[in-house]
Amino acid sequence: MGLLDTATLVYLAVAGFLVLLMARLAQIGRRPSDLPPGPPTLPLLGNLHLMPTKDPHLQFQKWAQEYGPVYSLMLGAKTMVVLSSDVAVKEVLDRRSGIYSDRPDMFIGQTVASGGLRLVVMRYGDNWRMIHKMVHNILNIKAATTYVPYQDLENKILLEALLDEPKDLLLHIRRFTYSLSTQMIFGYRCVSNRDPNLLQLFHCFDKWGQVAGSASAQIADLYPILQKLPSWIAPNVSHARKLHVVERDLYVRHWMRAKRALDDGTGLPCFCNDIYRAQTEEKFTDAAAGYISGSLLEAGSDTTASTLYGFILALLLWPDVQTKLQAEIDAVVGPDRLPDISDFDSGKLPYVRCCIKESLRWMPTVVLGVPHAATRDDVYQGWRIPQGATVINNVWSIHMDEKRTPHPRIFDPDRFAGDKTSLYQSAIGDTTKRDNFVFGAGRRLCQGIHIAERSLFLGIARFSWAFTFTKTPGAVYNPEKLVGSITVQPEEFPCIVTPRSAAKAEMIRQAAAQDRTQLDPKTGQWRTVPAGMAFSTWMPDEKEAGKT
Repeated sequence: MGLLDTATLVYLAVAGFLVLLMARLAQIGRRPSDLPPGPPTLPLLGNLHLMPTKDPHLQFQKWAQEYGPVYSLMLGAKTMVVLSSDVAVKEVLDRRSGIYSDRPDMFIGQTVASGGLRLVVMRYGDNWRMIHKMVHNILNIKAATTYVPYQDLENKILLEALLDEPKDLLLHIRRFTYSLSTQMIFGYRCVSNRDPNLLQLFHCFDKWGQVAGSASAQIADLYPILQKLPSWIAPNVSHARKLHVVERDLYVRHWMRAKRALDDGTGLPCFCNDIYRAQTEEKFTDAAAGYISGSLLEAGSDTTASTLYGFILALLLWPDVQTKLQAEIDAVVGPDRLPDISDFDSGKLPYVRCCIKESLRWMPTVVLGVPHAATRDDVYQGWRIPQGATVINNVWSIHMDEKRTPHPRIFDPDRFAGDKTSLYQSAIGDTTKRDNFVFGAGRRLCQGIHIAERSLFLGIARFSWAFTFTKTPGAVYNPEKLVGSITVQPEEFPCIVTPRSAAKAEMIRQAAAQDRTQLDPKTGQWRTVPAGMAFSTWMPDEKEAGKT
């Protein structure tokens, strides 16, 4: 009888444990009542089964319309909070930036595919702060104004290239933004739109975005036990590792070229001077230095190129915008000179400024922002945002909010008539009047915003002064067809690029030829850095050179 009692007790204990375990498991995926509202959940999965694999910005927009400007998604045991209004982004990510400056763990995208070194998704901490301070020194508003000679030359060469090979529109734009970035970061120009390094950069960044944003990457973050699986069971991990090897080789190759030039005294002042100095002090590896410089190369090359490409698509779809732009430029600039940065500073081309703002709003290149993470529990409008939650800046939904922007899929620069703010002033000003949310928020606001605005001004103003862009007969243009992943742009489209006059075409060639006199005729590189650049002139001494 005593034996039976013992067996019964064991049975009851096991049964009780299983009941408790099942009850605990049943709570996984369930939305606690104090979290923001969201779609119905399933046990264990939460909303994981609802996560879109294609055009996620459209589904996130639908959820915002259904559940409000702040809603939550339960992804297994983890929480995602989606901010879909300008006020919510301001209140949470800007005003409470001390809580939301972190990034969520990204096992595939950061740890595996980036070696833990990619700046845009780097966790907040001492290393990020050190890099952020270093970047601020060369990208603040005073420094940004000194890089205009680089922007001016590369833009003129872009215009000349469009005269010679108009069908290579996207490649020419990418070379423009990429070469501007390589000069600032590494001290050398990209002279061909088919430079293997240029093509590899855009290819690798696109592939990284696909890997980092894939469903398998999200599942690996939600269920860390999966991160320990052997690679033959998790082919996505093997693919990410191979991508990292290729990308690391590209970035370190860029870095080492600049580093060797600084060692032997042939390098021109550039951002790598600052990285090299920091490396001698902090003792980080060449791989880390490569990713610091490579992350800036990604940021400087991708977003501005995609925005200019989207702007040209808008001109094809709304030719009246092009007519109005050309009329303003003709009246202010005239036929005898190219628009230049003084026209930006004078504010006498307000419609060009409006086109910059509307291009960023209408075709945002980062539709769901880059995710933030809460470092502690917080409360917003009575809803709890738990520590560790991923927080999304739902850029597309904010830009396409009918109440904020009537008829949002119409490209209408006049929305911003009378708005004289710079992109940075708008980003830190009245959030209900903020022109776009592409550049992020809080301490993670993109520091390249000042340079991007000047590049966009020169691109839009000079494109409109020099050329007329028209549709190719019979071609189909779909502005809703976006390609990419974490960053997007319009699907490639055909375009007829016609010089507005033979005189303007000749003026472009003369301007490009004049600027080339500052370059070495054999290499196409600057002989000396233009005066006034904000780069550090620090150089390694003999003890430091090559020793890090």
